[in-house]
Amino acid sequence: MSETQHSFPVPPAPKKEPFSTTQLGRTRTDSYAWMKDENWQQVLRDPSVLRPDITEHLKAENAYAESVLASMEPLRKELLQEMIGRIPPAEESVPVPDGPWAYYSRFEDGAQHPLRARRPRDGGDEQVLLDVDARAKEFDYYALGGTAHSANHRYFVHSEDVQGSEVYRIQVKDLESGELCAAPVESTTGSFAISPDSVWLFWIFRDDNGRPSRIYRRPLTGGEDVLVFDETDPGFFLSIGTSASRKWIVIERGDHDTNETLLIPASDPTALPVVAASLIRGERYSFTHWNDRFIILTNAGGAVDFQLMQTPDTATGRENWVPFVPYLEGHYILGATASRNYLAWSERKDGNVHIRVVKAGVSGDVRSQAVTIGMDEPAYDLTLQGVLEYEGSVLRYVYQSPTTSAHWYDYDLATGERTLQKIHDVPSGHDPEKYETRRLFATAPDGEQVPLTVLMRKGQVLDGSTPLLLYGYGSYGIAMDASFSTTVFSLVDRGWVYAIAHIRGGSEKGWNWFLQGRGKTKPNTFTDFIASANYLVKQGYGSAGRIVAHGGSAGGLLMGAVANMAPDLFAGIAAQVPFVDMLNTMSDTSLPLTPPEWPEWGNPLEDEDAYDLIASYSPYDNIQARPYPPILAMGGLSDPRVTYWEPAKWIAKLREVASGGPFLCRINMDAGHGGSSGRFKRLEEVALVQAFAIWAMDRAPLR
Repeated sequence: MSETQHSFPVPPAPKKEPFSTTQLGRTRTDSYAWMKDENWQQVLRDPSVLRPDITEHLKAENAYAESVLASMEPLRKELLQEMIGRIPPAEESVPVPDGPWAYYSRFEDGAQHPLRARRPRDGGDEQVLLDVDARAKEFDYYALGGTAHSANHRYFVHSEDVQGSEVYRIQVKDLESGELCAAPVESTTGSFAISPDSVWLFWIFRDDNGRPSRIYRRPLTGGEDVLVFDETDPGFFLSIGTSASRKWIVIERGDHDTNETLLIPASDPTALPVVAASLIRGERYSFTHWNDRFIILTNAGGAVDFQLMQTPDTATGRENWVPFVPYLEGHYILGATASRNYLAWSERKDGNVHIRVVKAGVSGDVRSQAVTIGMDEPAYDLTLQGVLEYEGSVLRYVYQSPTTSAHWYDYDLATGERTLQKIHDVPSGHDPEKYETRRLFATAPDGEQVPLTVLMRKGQVLDGSTPLLLYGYGSYGIAMDASFSTTVFSLVDRGWVYAIAHIRGGSEKGWNWFLQGRGKTKPNTFTDFIASANYLVKQGYGSAGRIVAHGGSAGGLLMGAVANMAPDLFAGIAAQVPFVDMLNTMSDTSLPLTPPEWPEWGNPLEDEDAYDLIASYSPYDNIQARPYPPILAMGGLSDPRVTYWEPAKWIAKLREVASGGPFLCRINMDAGHGGSSGRFKRLEEVALVQAFAIWAMDRAPLR
């Protein structure tokens, strides 16, 4: 028998302190602005300094969520054990060869975190570079960032975050002595590069607003920090790396629309960086060094789905670029990788990824001469990991699909021979023949065809009675590929249909698919998702009111928007780290991602049209006095991307304005944007979402 709303405990009733803001002649009032600690920057680095009244409220919300879902505790534990059972207790990555060594990571039996290790390439004893699990046990939260070894194999560098705020420290270890070289580098983004001469460490400083603002250089063995580059645009991200050829140190700066590359010759690592090609607003490019030239992935010249161009490495300006793989509409080029004798690139066509390979010296129609690596399934994911060694001829890629676990392949570029290196093992057992993947297309209100990937058991009866979980994201041009997930089988094996809506704002159908779901066209993301749900209902995969929607981060914005637009479609909505207080966040320039995000959403501080558009769909600002389905909002106290107060304020206002529910807020007091750390620990939150979905579906009437 379904529970009634009257059987739930009394939810927290946070105080209301109306705070009014006038912006571009428009005034809005926020009764829950007090939930944002005025010292939030300090809270990110030390959560214990959170204001007591906010701490008390968040703990009350957590207690309420637990009490409402208390009946599902046995199921949560059951789901968690199922998910753990699908993970090998001990596991090793496929080693990556480099010179005399092969580098890899491995999990010891039952460990939450891996060992980073190496062994002689031709056989010999293992050398542990970093015991991440032992390190993690010193902290309540631990996330390993980047790791790298120097070209001379003497130094090992890693970055780590010990509070979930994505403020990393970097440590350098001398592998000959086994000792740390110097005091750690503090307040970094976690990104770094080692100069190919094995002398210098380049790293990115994270400022008090949580933004990457400067690049420094210091000796690997410790010493003075020297400023290499000072970013003056608060809307730009920074990255640093080295080319596979080890000829260049590469800095990239830019936002979602525009970027610029700066180069430092590896032969002179203390030289000032030089701009490779001028910045043009609205155009992106990235360099892959290939012998005496750069291969350039760019959307310059109106190449919406990107093209490959080339230029001598001695003349990198735009005026020297010439076509290599010309633009072809519908063939979205994702990236390139090079060895001395071969170049490979990946491209997305009709929603699936293919890898193309050519030999050095190729000319003329490059596409027609390329060897293609692809798969036959209707929906799959193919990830190009890259050429393993610049002087070698082995390319590594990973193939998987919703029914097929990940397969790691090494492809010999010279012979075309493919070698299976590893299959992701599912210890509790997995028979792909028991499941079926389908690629469907829903018609959006403007006629666009929205791809859907569906996973279900073979022979599933499609009469509308099946519980359905519909997942969506749709932002930043990030594609939600049809990959293998061990966790979704806990639902599918219970008779659920699992579907991914590849909505606009992603790039599943090319870069234009992204452009049609951002800025002024952002509402397409929401209407695509609703159209996908309606199509699945029409085809019998579920029924209205018996769908659980799931999304996180910018996908949480999607969850909040569709909750306002079509609440009757859903039995429940699970929103992880949801970006729902959008108008306030995009108007607060102190927050880490606000200026960098304006190209994605618009700038409501200066643009009236952008203000009005964001105000029209911002979930927090559009809650209606009508019944809503149960909603679970999950956040992290030290999250710098979607701050804890967004889900907390959203749930408080839902209770104030809407009916239905219940509306639950659960804040992880020891984690940030990615949730709990550790390969088993993180599954607790996955199990919670699935238990909530089942609980919500049990309460939904069959129509």
